[in-house]
Amino acid sequence: MELRTLRYFVAVAEELHFGRAATRLHMSQPPLSRAVKQLEAEFGALLFARSPTGVTLTPVGTVLLDEAQALLGHADRVRVHVSAAAGAATITIGILGDGTDPGVSRLAAAYRRTHPGIDIRIRDTDLTDPTCGLRTGLVDVALTRAPFDETALTVRTLRTDPVGVVLRADDPLARCDRLRLAELNDRRWFQFPQGTDPVWQSYWNGGTPREGPVVRAVQECLHAVLWNGTVGLAPLGHDLPAELAVVPLIDMLPSRVVAVCKEGDTNPLVRSFIEIAAAAYRHQGRPANDLPHAR
Repeated sequence: MELRTLRYFVAVAEELHFGRAATRLHMSQPPLSRAVKQLEAEFGALLFARSPTGVTLTPVGTVLLDEAQALLGHADRVRVHVSAAAGAATITIGILGDGTDPGVSRLAAAYRRTHPGIDIRIRDTDLTDPTCGLRTGLVDVALTRAPFDETALTVRTLRTDPVGVVLRADDPLARCDRLRLAELNDRRWFQFPQGTDPVWQSYWNGGTPREGPVVRAVQECLHAVLWNGTVGLAPLGHDLPAELAVVPLIDMLPSRVVAVCKEGDTNPLVRSFIEIAAAAYRHQGRPANDLPHAR
């Protein structure tokens, strides 16, 4: 039983779909299916109940998932500790978004527990680069929001959030329970600077070119609404000043919180970050020291 095969199994168990797991692992589906069948043969039991829509874990598979996650986490820690012994191990994490998000707090606690002594550097970035400096080498891994150009990147979705429109509290539309994008066509929207990722820009403009003030940071967006009556989009659930309101949009795709690294990155600290992030956001109701990679 190889660690690589266990990683394959964990990917299928977390995605509950061979196709999605193969995409996540950057491999084709047939060798992934063969590897899982080989693992089932080794244990002499089915790990998944298969159906046309996907798979579900069997009781044996559920037990193996917990053990595999713990074993892979330990293997990553071994690599990191050996690297640390050879020299100071560091990781630079780019973060875009709300630092008060409980998912971020849980991720930070779990990562520190898993990698004590590692030099963790944080780069808080503005809205002009959704990859937080990943493409330019300023960070090793990013915790950010999609969508953006994913060319040559590995993107792991951690959570999806519904999106609403931010308005001044005294705006007549702020009294609505919900809105459609078409109801905002005559409003000015905030813009990102020229050269910003076009996929990212289009999403936050509701898919339509808009006119309005240029902003670079979340606080600038809020001030554009407060001072100029500009409208813009934001994930629901964020705390806003009393002078502002957010109304859900019923025809807007959710915003995805994602962990991102460069495609093919083999740095164990980066790989561990992404796996711990997935666990932290998947188990938000559990204590940080109960997360699979925080043991």
